[in-house]
Amino acid sequence: MLRQNYHFTSESVSEGHPDKVCDRISDEIVDLIYKEARKTGVDPWTVRVACETLTTTNRVVIAGEVRLPPTLMKKDKNGRDVINPTRFRSAARRAIRDIGYEQDGFHWKTCKIDILLHSQSADIAQGVDNAADRQGEEGAGDQGIMFGYACDETPDLMPAPIWYSHRILQLLAEARHAGEGDAAKLGPDAKSQVTVRYVDGKPKEATQIVLSTQHMDESWDNKKVRKVVEPYIREALEEGGLAIADDCNWYINPTGKFVIGGPDGDAGLTGRKIIVDTYGGMAPHGGGAFSGKDTTKVDRSAAYAARYLAKNVVAAGLAGRCTLQLSYAIGVAQPLSVYVDLHGTGRVTAEAVEKAVREVMDLSPTGIRKHLDLNKPIYAQTAAYGHFGRKPGRGGSFSWEKTDLKKALKDAIRQGA
Repeated sequence: MLRQNYHFTSESVSEGHPDKVCDRISDEIVDLIYKEARKTGVDPWTVRVACETLTTTNRVVIAGEVRLPPTLMKKDKNGRDVINPTRFRSAARRAIRDIGYEQDGFHWKTCKIDILLHSQSADIAQGVDNAADRQGEEGAGDQGIMFGYACDETPDLMPAPIWYSHRILQLLAEARHAGEGDAAKLGPDAKSQVTVRYVDGKPKEATQIVLSTQHMDESWDNKKVRKVVEPYIREALEEGGLAIADDCNWYINPTGKFVIGGPDGDAGLTGRKIIVDTYGGMAPHGGGAFSGKDTTKVDRSAAYAARYLAKNVVAAGLAGRCTLQLSYAIGVAQPLSVYVDLHGTGRVTAEAVEKAVREVMDLSPTGIRKHLDLNKPIYAQTAAYGHFGRKPGRGGSFSWEKTDLKKALKDAIRQGA
């Protein structure tokens, strides 16, 4: 029996959080390579990226393995093809500028950027390009387990605590970029956290609200910061229809002044905010990060497919909650297993859903990339405020958030009954 009355907390971090700066730069590199492949006529199916970024005070280090279009290469003094760092540095600087860092300790113009990318390992390439199964399909880029999750708590079928935590920071970032009143004096670095009280299994009210945000006016104390941010917090909660408890505790910049932020305050790394990126701890996580990876990496593509399927299960009215797990082996195309848990909310059996999802979607890396149209430069916008619970865009972004499989799933289950 599921618990019906409880409190649950999730956190989010802003685009200017040091780890999110790294995620953004890594995904800008992914987008750059896909764009360049398309522009130069290189088959986007051949793109390979595994890009990690580190940031600290006025320093960015970009490292990893790639397979690049020729236009991103150059000749060294010995006439050998090597990676040309110029375009990668420019992509990183544009990302930092867009986020808003123009501080003494971290400035898009002056920070030193090291490019340590190199060609993809031949052993890994062999596993991906020459699948080790009988179907002759592209193999998974690595072994691993991936989870997708959906629930009927919010319009986007996301858990309420993470949805509201994201929305608070999104509204503050929009106001900062727009130069809206005192919000223009907020800095890029921020963290939010919302505790939601559940009654009869449904989100009822926020009981604890935590926000720490960088501010560029050193004279501000936490009372001033609360005066600036509280209207946006209330707007975010009202937008989703979540009440604020009468005895709700507000913790706004609880340590006091927060002027030094971003990579100047703390070092950042790609892939350290995987719970923020997904379901805020409400669902399991396979452990693999998304940012900086092309979509042969099932850490990314299969996690998107798992969310897509789980969301369609809930959107189709087959269950109120759905957790879906996929597992893969490197070089093997089809998933080793598909597992579904409907958490006691199913109107059909979990076994029926497991069978149906295999019928309505090819879950090989090739099948996922085709179905969701993933070989595109659509990833920089995923780097902050979650990869899930977002609106599908005209350019193909967030295609895994569509609910266009509802009928196919119902039909497959009906035919299998």
